[in-house]
Amino acid sequence: MYQMTPPQPPKPPKKKLNLFQILLIAAAFGFCGWYLYTALVPAAATSAVITAGTLSARYEGDCLIVRDETPYDAEGVTSVDYKAEEGSVVQRGYEICHVYSSGFSNREMTALQDYRDQIRDYQMQLVKAETTYDAKMARVESDVLARAKEVRELVGGARGSLANQEKLLDAAIDARQQYLKQKYSSDQRLSRLYDDELSQMQRIDSWTKPYAATAEAIVSFYSDGYEYGLTAANYATFTPAEVRAMYNGQRPQKSTIQKGKTTIYRTVKDGTWHVLFLVKDTTWNPVEGQTYELQMERFENTTVNATVESFTRSGGELLVRLAVNSSVQPVLYMRTCQAVLGDYMSQLCVPSRALIRQDDTDGVVVIDGANKSFIPVNIIFRNGEDVYISAIQQGLLFEGQTVMLH
Repeated sequence: MYQMTPPQPPKPPKKKLNLFQILLIAAAFGFCGWYLYTALVPAAATSAVITAGTLSARYEGDCLIVRDETPYDAEGVTSVDYKAEEGSVVQRGYEICHVYSSGFSNREMTALQDYRDQIRDYQMQLVKAETTYDAKMARVESDVLARAKEVRELVGGARGSLANQEKLLDAAIDARQQYLKQKYSSDQRLSRLYDDELSQMQRIDSWTKPYAATAEAIVSFYSDGYEYGLTAANYATFTPAEVRAMYNGQRPQKSTIQKGKTTIYRTVKDGTWHVLFLVKDTTWNPVEGQTYELQMERFENTTVNATVESFTRSGGELLVRLAVNSSVQPVLYMRTCQAVLGDYMSQLCVPSRALIRQDDTDGVVVIDGANKSFIPVNIIFRNGEDVYISAIQQGLLFEGQTVMLH
């Protein structure tokens, strides 16, 4: 049996968009896009504020350090007994060291110690032979033992000042010795030993010369030989070639008087020192009296201000003489090093869109309420969208002013 399917009516033809409808739809989409852009995207700024920026220039080179130092020397030195500590600050009159001349021999010190050992041993015999209780002797002896115990505790890790405790121990020992000397003043053998000790000390003193500080200064027992010919008084007289030779290790020539002597120590005045700076960029024109930032090798975290005193160009070298007013401690043991001298200048900064050119002159338009003024400027440096400028006529531009963007 066949199934009969009724005939289907013909499908109507699809309507096509005409040109006008297409244009109308495109216009609608364009209007929606424009509306969303204007509604969601902020309008471009029409003004900006003048800010303060910093321009920097770096000059690398080689440095020769000049300290205000005085070397002390002596002839025929056998040995030196230093009293002051290395790198310490000494006041006028402070004893720095004792210098033993060529007539002195270590045998003299051995003989002195032998007399003192005999005094100690005989004193112990006298004390042990006592049959009556001596309260004062017991007290001075107790003081020495107590101070010695405190020193041992500090050496073992206890908190406190070892140097101060040693001074207290020395004072206690001296007090005991004075009492023993007084207690047994009538003992002839002990008196003779004291006389032998004193005679030996005087004998040693005849070969000993004490040195004391003549002014407040830092004392150091290390010398490199430059202290005699390179001083705070003559450093400005050296040429670039002479400075280069000293930088390479050639010491300045000593005077005739100083030849043959041994340097025993030097004193350094703190607060001011100098740098002879051989700059690699010989085209640089330093400004005398201007202060720069000086950073030396091995002292990356230490920056000092250095002022240009003078400069000299000669033989393809640029020598800049710098003065530094700061502690000399960081360069107390340094003579040569490499360094970087930084030139940091504060300048006004505006966006590049703030610049406009009128009558062949660059400038910016300053907005002051309803007033607008064109201010001619010098363009110092361009750094991407930032432009460093200065007003041709000083005083017309300053940080915080509003300028128009174009």
